Amino acid sequence: MTGHRFTQYIPKDTKQNTFEALLDMFLQLVSMTAGNVAEALSWMSDLDRKYNFTSDAYGMADFINDLKDKGYIKEDQQGLGGDSQFRVTAKTDQSIRKNAVEEIFGKLKKSGKGNHNVNVSGIGDEPTADRREFQFGDKPEQVAISESIKNAQINHGLGEFVLLESDLEVQEYEYKAQTSTVLMLDISHSMILYGEDRITPAKKTAMALAETIKTKYPKDTLDIIVFGNDAWQIQLKDLPYLEVGPYHTNTVAGLELAMELLRRRKNKNKQILMITDGKPTCLKEGLRYYKNSFGLDRKIVAKTLNLADQCRKAKITVTTFMIASDPYLQEFVREFTQANNGKAYYSDLNKLGSFVFEDFQRNRRRGL
Repeated sequence: MTGHRFTQYIPKDTKQNTFEALLDMFLQLVSMTAGNVAEALSWMSDLDRKYNFTSDAYGMADFINDLKDKGYIKEDQQGLGGDSQFRVTAKTDQSIRKNAVEEIFGKLKKSGKGNHNVNVSGIGDEPTADRREFQFGDKPEQVAISESIKNAQINHGLGEFVLLESDLEVQEYEYKAQTSTVLMLDISHSMILYGEDRITPAKKTAMALAETIKTKYPKDTLDIIVFGNDAWQIQLKDLPYLEVGPYHTNTVAGLELAMELLRRRKNKNKQILMITDGKPTCLKEGLRYYKNSFGLDRKIVAKTLNLADQCRKAKITVTTFMIASDPYLQEFVREFTQANNGKAYYSDLNKLGSFVFEDFQRNRRRGL
């Protein structure tokens, strides 16, 4: 009979638990303050006074020292008599992106590094369990040695070893397709309009997508652009700290820049991932801007849908992540997605990660 085994009780490291909890809060706040460490820490101090996140044994100063010691922030000295200033590090950037992956795609099963599967076998990247007879043109490294020797012994006996071409078997491989992706993020004023914060969930979605592409599909290419009155390219490290500007939404400029970037890529598989609240409100005509913030302007919509159709003809799939719940905005995204024969995800701001997925390529709609 197996009894109980008693060992020394080792209590949990409450200091480490406190740091981890405060770190999650810090990463959220430093993203919302566009990388302003001092402002994020000030907000945390205000919240701590109200909700008592720290204790007599572990205070905010301890947390700040741990942030420095663990490499999340760096302290820049301002000279004699000057106050030191903090700035985020690359470790903070990556931690924010990883947290976004967990929040957005936490429901999906994790997998190792890989690429996009295609339904073709032959000389590819990933070995499968399938075998087949040797054919002219197969490479020597594809030959399954053990299986081929076994076939020779069965076919010719054990007396004298004979290996013929008919005995050879080759390992089947699965092709892995490389994809070129442009990630588009809307930073127009409507992303914070009427007190509704759409830019924070939009940035989280963008960071989750970018981090997933960079880690799970390392052979892919990724370009990131933002669009307001105009569109311009940014670096991955800039994503967590983007701010909304006093801009209208020039979706056309974003799509044109995305298509231009993809034209330079030599991969056959190309896609655009667009994160927006849905409503285009601006065009650029020569040196002037044509703007209309009241509803959906027919002229702007027509130009936007025309570009969706151009992307379809160029075999560029546009997947739209809609960060708004307004029915008429969702209807526009649906029309845009149908014109591109692409895909769309619709998300409630309060249920980020619970997307509703609409795929016009397969004519289906489901929850994710």
